[in-house]
Amino acid sequence: MFDPLPSDHFAPRHLGPRPEERQQMLATLGLSSLGELVDQTVPAGIRLGRELDLPEALGERRVLEVLGELAGMNQVLRSNIGQGYYPCIVPPVIQRNVLENPGWYTQYTPYQAEISQGRLEALLNYQTAVSSLCGLPLANASLLDEGTAAAEALSMCHAATRGKHDRYLVDERCHPQTLEVVRTRAAAVGVELVVADAFAHDFDAQPVAAVLVQTPDTHGRLHRLDALAERAHAAGAKLIAASDLLALVLATPPGEQGADVVIGSAQRFGVPLGFGGPHAAFMSVKEEFKRLLPGRIIGVSVDSRGERALRMAMQTREQHIRRDKATSNICTAQVLLAVMSGFYAVYHGPEGLRTIARRVHGLTELLASELTAAGFQLADGPRFDTLQITGGPLDGQALIAAARNAGFLVRDFGDGSVGVSLDERSTLEELVELLDAWGHKVTDSELADRCASASGELDADHARSSEILDHPVFERYQTEHGLLRYLHQLQERDLSLVHSMIPLGSCTMKLNATSQMIPVTWPEFGELHPFAPADTTAGYTALFNSLESALEEITGFAGVSLQPNAGSQGEYAGLLAIKSYLEGKGEGHRNICLIPTSAHGTNPASAVMAGFKVVAVKCDDQGNIDLDDLRAKAEKHDADLAALMITYPSTHGVFESGVAEACQVIHEHGGQVYLDGANLNAQVGLCRPGDYGADVCHLNLHKTFCIPHGGGGPGMGPIGVAEHLVPHLPGHRSAGIDTGSGAVSAAPYGSASILTISWVYIMSMGPIALRESAEIAILNANYMAKRLEDHFPVLYRGEHGRVAHEFILDLRPFEKSAHVSAEDVAKRLMDYGFHAPTMSWPVAGTIMVEPTESEPLEELDRFCDALIAIRKEIARVESGEWSAEDNPLVNAPHPAGALLANEWTHGYTREEAAFPAPWTRERKFWPHVARIDNGFGDRNLICTCPSVEAMAEPETSEAEAVSV
Repeated sequence: MFDPLPSDHFAPRHLGPRPEERQQMLATLGLSSLGELVDQTVPAGIRLGRELDLPEALGERRVLEVLGELAGMNQVLRSNIGQGYYPCIVPPVIQRNVLENPGWYTQYTPYQAEISQGRLEALLNYQTAVSSLCGLPLANASLLDEGTAAAEALSMCHAATRGKHDRYLVDERCHPQTLEVVRTRAAAVGVELVVADAFAHDFDAQPVAAVLVQTPDTHGRLHRLDALAERAHAAGAKLIAASDLLALVLATPPGEQGADVVIGSAQRFGVPLGFGGPHAAFMSVKEEFKRLLPGRIIGVSVDSRGERALRMAMQTREQHIRRDKATSNICTAQVLLAVMSGFYAVYHGPEGLRTIARRVHGLTELLASELTAAGFQLADGPRFDTLQITGGPLDGQALIAAARNAGFLVRDFGDGSVGVSLDERSTLEELVELLDAWGHKVTDSELADRCASASGELDADHARSSEILDHPVFERYQTEHGLLRYLHQLQERDLSLVHSMIPLGSCTMKLNATSQMIPVTWPEFGELHPFAPADTTAGYTALFNSLESALEEITGFAGVSLQPNAGSQGEYAGLLAIKSYLEGKGEGHRNICLIPTSAHGTNPASAVMAGFKVVAVKCDDQGNIDLDDLRAKAEKHDADLAALMITYPSTHGVFESGVAEACQVIHEHGGQVYLDGANLNAQVGLCRPGDYGADVCHLNLHKTFCIPHGGGGPGMGPIGVAEHLVPHLPGHRSAGIDTGSGAVSAAPYGSASILTISWVYIMSMGPIALRESAEIAILNANYMAKRLEDHFPVLYRGEHGRVAHEFILDLRPFEKSAHVSAEDVAKRLMDYGFHAPTMSWPVAGTIMVEPTESEPLEELDRFCDALIAIRKEIARVESGEWSAEDNPLVNAPHPAGALLANEWTHGYTREEAAFPAPWTRERKFWPHVARIDNGFGDRNLICTCPSVEAMAEPETSEAEAVSV
C-alpha cells in the first residue's frame, strides 16, 4: 500500500517527535496512548468530543497555490494615498537577510541580554536615528503603530502632569486613524477629548494635560510649533508632535521647536505597506520622561569584565513587575520592523537619506507647479510630500476616477478635495502618467529639465539646520558588502530558533515554517495601502473571512476581530467589548475586574487601560484559582463586578478542573469572563473557551498560530467573543467599520500582512494535526517534567499528577544550599547553548519550561541533559568542591574573550566553563559578552549609540545620568 498524502504534507515536518518516539515517551510516563495522557490532563467536562470542523490539510505547495489565488484577487495599484502610509523601497540586502531570515525573525524578546547583543545593537541604532531626527535626547525601541503611539504619548503626559487636567487637546488635522485610536483610549479612562484647531486654542479658558499636533499634517502642511509650545507650556500642558522621519531629514525637528514628545511611524524607512502592518512606531522624548516612557528602551551598560554591553534598560517599568501600576502595556513592540528601519538608516546614512528626501520633496514641488499650470488650485502652506487639490478643471471624484483608470490611487478627503502623496518610489514617468490622466500633457524630458533648477530643499522657515545621524555607524555601511557583513556580524551574536529550542513558558516558541513565511513578501499582500478601496482588496477580505471562520471554530466563539496587533491590544480590545456591552445594558457603573495573583503581567495593565479597577483573587497551594476567594470577591463586588480575567491552562501550567465553575460564579454575579489565550496551544482541538464559559478570549497568533516572535514583535492578538459581544467588537470608522468599541489599532486589520502566516499554518495542518499539536505539546512537557523531577521539584501539577503544555521547576532551594539563583542557572544555560526558560515568573526563583510540539525528542533530551548537568554542578558547590563565590554558575556566561585571557584564576577549568556538554564541541554558541551589570546601565542611562568618551566617563548617580 502506498501513502496517498502529498509528499509535502506539513504535519510530519511540524510535529517534532516521530511516532515511535512518542511511544517511547509515553512509556516513560507509564502510558500507552496520547488519549490516555489527555484524559489525565484535560478535565473531561470541558473536552470537545469531536474533531474540529475545518478543511482537510493540504500539502504545502497546494496551500501556497490556493493563497496565490486569493492574492490574485487583490489589485496592486500605485498608492499615492499617503495618510501616514507610503510605498518604499525595501533594500534587497535587508529583505533577504533580515525580513526573510529565521536568524532574525525567530529570536525572542531580549530579556537574556548576553545572547541578544546583535538585535540590541540594531535597536540602539534605531533609537539613535529616531532621537537624532526628532531632536530629542531619548527614544524607545518601538511601539505598535502611530495611532497607539499617540495614545501612549497622551497617557504619559497625563501621568507627567499628575492628572491635573483630565482633558486632551488633539488638533483636527491629525490623521483620522490616529484620532480614532486616541478617542477610544480617552473614552476608556474617562478623559475628555477636544478635537479642534490646536493653534487657535485658548489654554486658559480650557486647560489640558497635553496637546497633540501633526507636522506634516494629514493635509500635507508643515507647521512651526514654537509659539504653540510656548503657550502650552505656560499653561502647564505638554506638547506632542506626530511627525514623519523622512520629512525630518529636511525639516526643523519638533524637539528643537519646543515639543516634549515626538511620535510617528518608521514604516517608510524600508518596511512594506502590508495593508497596514506590521510597522514600527517611534517615540522620542525629553529627559524628564525617562521613567514614564512607554515601550522598551535599549541602554548601554558593561559586563563583568568591564566591556561594553547592551541591555533593556529600566525593566522595573515592565508589567511583570509593576502589574496594574505599569506606565502602559510596554511589552508591546515591533522589534523586527524597528531593526529593519534602523538598518535602512544605517545603509543610506545621512547623505543617502537627504538624497531620498530631497528627491521626494523636489518631485512634489514639480507636480505642484504642473498642476498649478494646468489650472488646479492647491491648498496653501509649506509641504513636504503631499498636495491637496481643492479645485480646478476636474472635480474630486473625476480626479479620483481618472487616476484610478491610469493605475494610481489618490486620497479622497471627503470634502471634494483630493490628496496626492509622493514617496521614495515616485518617478518622473509616474508624474507624466498622472498628469496625463488629469488632462495635462508634459513629457519626461520637459520635467527633467525643470528638475535641474530645483534644489529639493524646504523653505528657510522650515528647513533643518542641525546635523542628522552623526554617529560613525551611519557612515560605515553604505555598500552592500559592508552592510551584509554587519548584518551577519550582529546575527551571530543572537541565539534564535536556528540554534536550539527556546523553552519559554507561556511564550510558545514553536516552528515558524518557511512555507508560512513566504507569502509575507508577495507584492499582492505587501504593497497594499490599508485604506485602499475595498474593490481592490478582495483577496484580503477572503483571507480574513476564512481565517476568522477557522478561529471561531477553534475557539467556539461566534465572532472574531483581527484588528488588535498585539496580545496586550487583544486584552484591551476584549475588555473594551465587555465595557461597551455593559454600558449598552445600562450597567456602565460596573468597573471591578477580578484577576488572580498568578495572571500575566499584561492583564492588570490592560484592565487599568480599559478603565477598570483591579481586585486580586488568591491562588491555593496547588496554584489554582482559590474558588472560595473568587466567590467571596464576586459576592462582595456583586453590584459593580464587570469581569474576571483568567489564563487557561493556568500560568502555573495546569488545566484547572474548576474553570467552568469559575466562569459560572462570575456570570451569576452579572460579570463577564475574559480568558487570556496565551496558553491556547494546549487547547486546540481538545477544548474550546467558548464552550466552557468564557465570553471573550484573545489569541496570540505569534504563539499558537506560528507568527514568529521577531525578537520581540511583531505579534497579533485578535479576539474571539460570544454572540452577545459581537456588536461590541472593535470598529474602524476610517474603513467603514462602525461597531461598538472603537478602533484599537491604526489600521483596520492590524498587522494584516502577517495574518497570511497563521492562515497557511491552519490550512497546512488541518483538524487532525491541529489536535495532535496540542496533544504532543502536552506530551513533550510531561516527558520533560518526568525526566527532570528527580533533580528539580516540579512546583505544580494537575489532579492526576500531570502538567499541561508547560511546567515550573523550583530553584529556590539552591539559594540556601549553594547560593545559586535562578538567574545563575539561566546564565549557565547559555554556556550549554540554550536560552533559559521563563525566569522567576509567575513564581520568583523558578523557571517555567514550555517545549512546544515542534521540538524533536533529541532536542528535548539535550535540554534535559543540560539542566541535569547543571544540577550536578550545583552539587559540586553544595559539597564545597567549588566555592559559592567562584564557580561556573555565578560567573556564567563565559564568552570567548574571557576564556582566551592570559590569566585564568578560577577554581574550575576553561574546558569546564566553555564545553560543559558533548554537543558544545560540535556546535558551540558563544555568548558575545559576559554577565551584564544591570545596575550600572540604569545608573548611567545611555540610550543612543555612545561615543568612546561617554563610555569612559566615571559612574554617576541616577539623578545625574543623562543620555548621550
